[in-house]
Amino acid sequence: MERKKHYKHLRTDRIIETSEKLLQRLQNRFPDASLTSLCEDLVVVTRLAHQRSEEFRNPLIGVRILSALVIIGIVAGSLSILLALRNNTADLTLVEFIQVLEAGINDIILIGAAVFFLITLETRAKRRRSLEAIHELRSIAHIIDMHQLTKDPVYVVAEGKVGSQEVRPMTPFELSRYLDYCSEMLSVCGKIAAIYVQTLNDAVVIAAVNEIESLTTGLSRKIWQKMLILEHQLHREPHIEESKAVFGDERSTLGVTKRPHTARPIITAR
Repeated sequence: MERKKHYKHLRTDRIIETSEKLLQRLQNRFPDASLTSLCEDLVVVTRLAHQRSEEFRNPLIGVRILSALVIIGIVAGSLSILLALRNNTADLTLVEFIQVLEAGINDIILIGAAVFFLITLETRAKRRRSLEAIHELRSIAHIIDMHQLTKDPVYVVAEGKVGSQEVRPMTPFELSRYLDYCSEMLSVCGKIAAIYVQTLNDAVVIAAVNEIESLTTGLSRKIWQKMLILEHQLHREPHIEESKAVFGDERSTLGVTKRPHTARPIITAR
Protein backbone atom coordinates (compact mmCIF):
# COMPACT_ATOMS: atom_id res chain seq x y z
CA MET A 1 0.00 0.00 0.00
CA GLU A 2 1.38 3.43 -0.96
CA ARG A 3 2.05 5.92 1.81
CA LYS A 4 0.30 9.27 1.81
CA LYS A 5 2.58 12.03 0.62
CA HIS A 6 1.69 14.58 3.31
CA TYR A 7 2.82 12.18 6.06
CA LYS A 8 6.37 11.84 4.71
CA HIS A 9 7.54 15.27 5.81
CA LEU A 10 6.84 17.86 8.46
CA ARG A 11 4.46 20.49 7.18
CA THR A 12 5.70 23.91 8.18
CA ASP A 13 2.25 25.45 7.73
CA ARG A 14 0.89 23.05 10.35
CA ILE A 15 3.71 23.92 12.74
CA ILE A 16 2.93 27.63 12.27
CA GLU A 17 -0.75 26.92 12.90
CA THR A 18 0.09 24.98 16.07
CA SER A 19 2.32 27.76 17.41
CA GLU A 20 -0.37 30.37 16.68
CA LYS A 21 -3.00 28.32 18.53
CA LEU A 22 -0.64 27.97 21.47
CA LEU A 23 -0.11 31.75 21.48
CA GLN A 24 -3.86 32.32 21.44
CA ARG A 25 -4.34 30.04 24.44
CA LEU A 26 -1.58 31.85 26.32
CA GLN A 27 -3.10 35.24 25.50
CA ASN A 28 -6.47 34.09 26.80
CA ARG A 29 -5.19 32.71 30.11
CA PHE A 30 -1.99 34.74 30.75
CA PRO A 31 -2.38 37.97 28.75
CA ASP A 32 0.24 39.91 30.75
CA ALA A 33 2.78 37.13 31.23
CA SER A 34 6.22 37.46 29.71
CA LEU A 35 5.85 33.84 28.59
CA THR A 36 3.14 35.10 26.22
CA SER A 37 5.56 37.62 24.74
CA LEU A 38 8.12 34.84 24.35
CA CYS A 39 5.52 32.73 22.53
CA GLU A 40 4.87 35.64 20.16
CA ASP A 41 8.56 35.64 19.34
CA LEU A 42 8.41 31.86 18.86
CA VAL A 43 5.62 32.29 16.28
CA VAL A 44 7.83 34.77 14.39
CA VAL A 45 10.74 32.29 14.52
CA THR A 46 8.45 29.58 13.16
CA ARG A 47 7.47 31.73 10.19
CA LEU A 48 11.11 32.60 9.55
CA ALA A 49 11.98 28.89 9.62
CA HIS A 50 9.34 28.31 6.94
CA GLN A 51 10.83 31.07 4.75
CA ARG A 52 14.38 29.82 5.24
CA SER A 53 13.45 26.23 4.45
CA GLU A 54 11.88 27.39 1.19
CA GLU A 55 15.04 29.35 0.39
CA PHE A 56 17.20 26.31 1.10
CA ARG A 57 15.22 24.31 -1.46
CA ASN A 58 16.34 26.70 -4.19
CA PRO A 59 19.96 26.80 -5.39
CA LEU A 60 22.14 29.85 -4.82
CA ILE A 61 22.51 30.84 -8.48
CA GLY A 62 25.16 33.49 -7.86
CA VAL A 63 27.34 31.14 -5.82
CA ARG A 64 27.02 28.38 -8.42
CA ILE A 65 27.92 30.69 -11.32
CA LEU A 66 30.92 32.10 -9.46
CA SER A 67 32.12 28.61 -8.52
CA ALA A 68 31.69 27.35 -12.08
CA LEU A 69 33.66 30.27 -13.51
CA VAL A 70 36.50 29.82 -11.04
CA ILE A 71 36.64 26.05 -11.66
CA ILE A 72 36.71 26.58 -15.43
CA GLY A 73 39.51 29.10 -14.99
CA ILE A 74 41.53 26.70 -12.84
CA VAL A 75 41.08 23.81 -15.28
CA ALA A 76 41.90 26.00 -18.29
CA GLY A 77 45.02 27.37 -16.61
CA SER A 78 46.20 23.88 -15.65
CA LEU A 79 45.69 22.57 -19.19
CA SER A 80 47.58 25.49 -20.68
CA ILE A 81 50.52 24.86 -18.35
CA LEU A 82 50.55 21.16 -19.23
CA LEU A 83 50.53 21.94 -22.95
CA ALA A 84 53.38 24.41 -22.49
CA LEU A 85 55.46 21.86 -20.58
CA ARG A 86 54.73 19.09 -23.07
CA ASN A 87 57.08 20.56 -25.64
CA ASN A 88 59.91 21.12 -23.13
CA THR A 89 60.15 17.70 -21.50
CA ALA A 90 62.38 16.10 -24.14
CA ASP A 91 65.62 17.48 -22.73
CA LEU A 92 64.78 16.80 -19.04
CA THR A 93 66.99 14.46 -17.04
CA LEU A 94 65.54 11.83 -14.76
CA VAL A 95 66.07 13.99 -11.66
CA GLU A 96 64.47 17.00 -13.30
CA PHE A 97 61.56 14.89 -14.50
CA ILE A 98 60.94 13.59 -10.96
CA GLN A 99 61.00 17.13 -9.62
CA VAL A 100 58.52 18.28 -12.24
CA LEU A 101 56.31 15.25 -11.54
CA GLU A 102 56.35 15.92 -7.78
CA ALA A 103 55.45 19.57 -8.32
CA GLY A 104 52.67 18.52 -10.68
CA ILE A 105 51.20 16.09 -8.15
CA ASN A 106 51.22 18.82 -5.47
CA ASP A 107 49.49 21.19 -7.88
CA ILE A 108 46.84 18.58 -8.68
CA ILE A 109 46.15 18.08 -4.96
CA LEU A 110 45.84 21.83 -4.39
CA ILE A 111 43.63 22.23 -7.45
CA GLY A 112 41.42 19.36 -6.25
CA ALA A 113 41.10 21.01 -2.81
CA ALA A 114 40.18 24.32 -4.43
CA VAL A 115 37.56 22.66 -6.63
CA PHE A 116 36.10 20.81 -3.63
CA PHE A 117 35.95 24.09 -1.68
CA LEU A 118 34.06 25.78 -4.49
CA ILE A 119 31.66 22.87 -5.02
CA THR A 120 30.72 22.78 -1.30
CA LEU A 121 30.54 26.57 -0.97
CA GLU A 122 26.76 26.61 -1.40
CA THR A 123 26.23 23.86 1.19
CA ARG A 124 28.47 25.59 3.71
CA ALA A 125 26.64 28.90 3.20
CA LYS A 126 23.29 27.21 3.90
CA ARG A 127 24.82 25.33 6.84
CA ARG A 128 26.01 28.56 8.43
CA ARG A 129 22.54 30.10 8.19
CA SER A 130 20.93 26.95 9.57
CA LEU A 131 23.28 26.79 12.55
CA GLU A 132 22.57 30.45 13.36
CA ALA A 133 18.83 29.73 13.38
CA ILE A 134 19.30 26.58 15.48
CA HIS A 135 21.42 28.52 17.96
CA GLU A 136 18.51 30.96 18.30
CA LEU A 137 16.18 28.05 19.08
CA ARG A 138 18.63 26.82 21.71
CA SER A 139 18.52 30.23 23.40
CA ILE A 140 14.70 30.27 23.31
CA ALA A 141 14.57 26.82 24.92
CA HIS A 142 16.77 27.99 27.78
CA ILE A 143 14.64 31.13 28.23
CA ILE A 144 11.51 28.94 28.46
CA ASP A 145 13.28 26.87 31.11
CA MET A 146 14.09 30.03 33.05
CA HIS A 147 10.39 30.98 33.04
CA GLN A 148 9.35 27.71 34.67
CA LEU A 149 12.36 27.56 36.97
CA THR A 150 10.70 29.38 39.90
CA LYS A 151 7.32 27.67 39.43
CA ASP A 152 7.74 25.19 42.27
CA PRO A 153 4.77 22.95 43.17
CA VAL A 154 5.97 23.05 46.78
CA TYR A 155 4.65 26.62 46.85
CA VAL A 156 1.16 25.21 46.39
CA VAL A 157 1.57 22.83 49.30
CA ALA A 158 2.85 25.69 51.46
CA GLU A 159 -0.12 27.82 50.34
CA GLY A 160 2.13 30.64 49.30
CA LYS A 161 3.99 30.79 52.65
CA VAL A 162 7.45 30.92 51.18
CA GLY A 163 10.34 33.32 51.54
CA SER A 164 9.72 34.90 48.15
CA GLN A 165 9.19 38.62 47.62
CA GLU A 166 7.16 38.11 44.48
CA VAL A 167 3.68 39.61 44.47
CA ARG A 168 2.23 37.86 41.44
CA PRO A 169 -0.15 35.08 42.54
CA MET A 170 -0.96 31.87 40.71
CA THR A 171 -3.49 29.21 41.61
CA PRO A 172 -2.66 25.49 41.43
CA PHE A 173 -4.74 25.06 38.27
CA GLU A 174 -3.06 28.05 36.63
CA LEU A 175 0.34 26.70 37.64
CA SER A 176 -0.43 23.43 35.87
CA ARG A 177 -1.52 25.33 32.75
CA TYR A 178 1.60 27.47 32.86
CA LEU A 179 3.89 24.44 33.07
CA ASP A 180 1.93 22.71 30.32
CA TYR A 181 2.39 25.70 28.01
CA CYS A 182 6.12 25.72 28.72
CA SER A 183 6.32 22.06 27.75
CA GLU A 184 4.39 22.66 24.53
CA MET A 185 6.63 25.58 23.59
CA LEU A 186 9.69 23.37 24.05
CA SER A 187 8.11 20.76 21.80
CA VAL A 188 7.49 23.41 19.13
CA CYS A 189 11.15 24.43 19.36
CA GLY A 190 12.19 20.87 18.55
CA LYS A 191 9.85 20.71 15.57
CA ILE A 192 11.12 24.04 14.22
CA ALA A 193 14.67 22.69 14.35
CA ALA A 194 13.58 19.58 12.44
CA ILE A 195 12.37 21.78 9.57
CA TYR A 196 15.93 22.61 8.58
CA VAL A 197 17.09 19.01 8.08
CA GLN A 198 14.24 18.34 5.67
CA THR A 199 15.73 20.68 3.08
CA LEU A 200 19.42 20.50 4.04
CA ASN A 201 20.87 17.01 4.37
CA ASP A 202 24.08 18.02 6.14
CA ALA A 203 25.72 15.99 8.92
CA VAL A 204 26.62 19.07 10.98
CA VAL A 205 23.07 20.45 10.81
CA ILE A 206 21.58 17.04 11.66
CA ALA A 207 23.83 16.78 14.72
CA ALA A 208 22.78 20.28 15.85
CA VAL A 209 19.09 19.43 15.41
CA ASN A 210 19.52 16.21 17.40
CA GLU A 211 21.13 18.27 20.15
CA ILE A 212 18.11 20.61 20.21
CA GLU A 213 15.76 17.62 20.39
CA SER A 214 17.70 16.19 23.33
CA LEU A 215 17.76 19.57 25.07
CA THR A 216 14.03 20.25 24.71
CA THR A 217 13.14 16.68 25.71
CA GLY A 218 15.26 16.93 28.86
CA LEU A 219 13.80 20.32 29.83
CA SER A 220 10.26 19.11 29.16
CA ARG A 221 10.91 16.07 31.34
CA LYS A 222 11.71 18.35 34.28
CA ILE A 223 8.47 20.25 33.71
CA TRP A 224 6.39 17.08 33.67
CA GLN A 225 8.00 15.99 36.93
CA LYS A 226 6.74 19.21 38.48
CA MET A 227 3.27 18.63 37.06
CA LEU A 228 3.17 15.10 38.47
CA ILE A 229 4.29 16.37 41.87
CA LEU A 230 1.60 19.06 41.73
CA GLU A 231 -1.12 16.56 40.85
CA HIS A 232 0.06 14.22 43.61
CA GLN A 233 -0.01 17.01 46.19
CA LEU A 234 -3.49 18.07 45.12
CA HIS A 235 -4.77 14.55 45.78
CA ARG A 236 -3.05 14.60 49.18
CA GLU A 237 -4.53 18.02 50.07
CA PRO A 238 -8.30 17.78 49.38
CA HIS A 239 -8.90 21.51 49.90
CA ILE A 240 -5.83 22.80 48.17
CA GLU A 241 -7.86 24.65 45.52
CA GLU A 242 -9.44 26.80 48.21
CA SER A 243 -6.07 27.94 49.52
CA LYS A 244 -4.43 31.25 48.76
CA ALA A 245 -2.86 31.79 45.40
CA VAL A 246 0.80 30.95 45.22
CA PHE A 247 3.44 33.30 43.87
CA GLY A 248 5.62 32.95 40.86
CA ASP A 249 3.67 33.94 37.77
CA GLU A 250 5.18 36.44 35.35
CA ARG A 251 2.18 38.79 35.50
CA SER A 252 1.53 41.93 37.50
CA THR A 253 -2.05 41.06 38.49
CA LEU A 254 -4.31 38.06 38.32
CA GLY A 255 -7.89 37.73 39.44
CA VAL A 256 -8.28 34.66 41.67
CA THR A 257 -11.68 33.25 42.63
CA LYS A 258 -12.24 30.48 45.13
CA ARG A 259 -14.05 27.43 43.89
CA PRO A 260 -15.53 24.58 45.89
CA HIS A 261 -13.47 21.43 45.81
CA THR A 262 -14.35 18.83 43.22
CA ALA A 263 -12.61 15.52 42.78
CA ARG A 264 -10.90 15.95 39.44
CA PRO A 265 -7.27 15.78 38.34
CA ILE A 266 -5.31 18.97 37.94
CA ILE A 267 -4.36 18.11 34.34
CA THR A 268 -7.62 18.64 32.48
CA ALA A 269 -8.23 17.88 28.85
CA ARG A 270 -8.27 20.82 26.52
